[in-house]
Amino acid sequence: MTDLLLTDAAEVVTYADHERLERVEDAAVAVEGGRVVAVGPTDEVTAEHPESDADEVVDCSERAVVPGFVDPHTHALFAGDRSDEFEEKLRGKTYQEILADGGGILRTVDAVREASTEELVENLTEQFDAMLAHGTTTVEVKSGYGLDRETELRMLEAIDRAAETHPIRVVPTFMGAHAVPRGRDADDYVEEVATEQIPAVAEQGVAEFCDVFCEEGVFDVEQSRRVLAAGTERSLKPKVHAEELSHLGGTELAAEVGATSADHLLHATAEDIDALVDAGVTPVLLPGTAFGLGSAYADAETFLDRGAPVALATDLNPNCYSQSMPFAMTLGCVEMGLTPAQALGASTVNAARAVDRPDAGRLEPGSPADFAVLDAPSYVYLSYNFGVNAVDTVVVGGETVVDGGTVVDREVVA
Repeated sequence: MTDLLLTDAAEVVTYADHERLERVEDAAVAVEGGRVVAVGPTDEVTAEHPESDADEVVDCSERAVVPGFVDPHTHALFAGDRSDEFEEKLRGKTYQEILADGGGILRTVDAVREASTEELVENLTEQFDAMLAHGTTTVEVKSGYGLDRETELRMLEAIDRAAETHPIRVVPTFMGAHAVPRGRDADDYVEEVATEQIPAVAEQGVAEFCDVFCEEGVFDVEQSRRVLAAGTERSLKPKVHAEELSHLGGTELAAEVGATSADHLLHATAEDIDALVDAGVTPVLLPGTAFGLGSAYADAETFLDRGAPVALATDLNPNCYSQSMPFAMTLGCVEMGLTPAQALGASTVNAARAVDRPDAGRLEPGSPADFAVLDAPSYVYLSYNFGVNAVDTVVVGGETVVDGGTVVDREVVA
């Protein structure tokens, strides 16, 4: 018996790798046991998987079906409200000036420390609902608004608890080295991260990756190397915020330590990109960050020209308040030089590389049945029809979790 059968789709699209888009017209998808078992022309798929043998049949006429999006870089767990800082930026204040006045990351740290774990779980669940409704089926979430052992562990606990009760697939990342706490020396704080926070995180088994903000005025290359080395010793895979506000050497560090990804990369050089390619490090570009700051965008075409499998992410956080991967795709096309096909690949199969999820972001026999049905006839609408949500239905593990643009009651899904 087929659990779910989608028929007569205008097109079914998958991106097997960063070079090859596959598109099937008048197509069907068959799902059994939470995985895709067939993709192809409707007459061929239904000959092997008849509609009469399916538990559920969905007519996808005039609609496109695409893999569920993978968002490989978010700070989706936070508390407090920083909307006033958006207005300050519009009046000309820089991010660094806002930070110096007590705003920015450290303001969110204060709010997170004051919030209960239950409040953090509720906040993150609301973000998950919005992301899922926009087609994201796998999301990375970082800690990093605690900046002390207790709060970092509470953040990771909240991520774990929210993940347990939500259909979205969650990748947890520890980022105690997100900023230097008020009144602390950077070297001393790095030692705390390396010798106290990371061992505690590893002991509780609540994170898969260890990230660090390698940037002028935050953590230099040696301090970042210390954090990543401590994480690697405890089986936390490395990630690096690199070359966002300046060129410091974070990209070379990511290549040196074999990081899973290097993220931001606005100031990365051609030599940096070559180093990432040689080391197999996935570059994650964050156009929403540049949009929110009114700053320059990374040059995606240079990365692609040098053979780098570019990934996109939302960078959801109080300074980049977007839960929509399709919006990141639009910016990737309009501001960074991607085609709609490249933007889709960067948001699915390439993004999956950035979180070490090789099965995610695919829509092919054997892959998890994580996909989105669009209220549009082509995947191009994801980038083209900006400002609205083109996603109508989302399926995770073969279960419909968004229907008509609305997240299905989680108790019903469970």
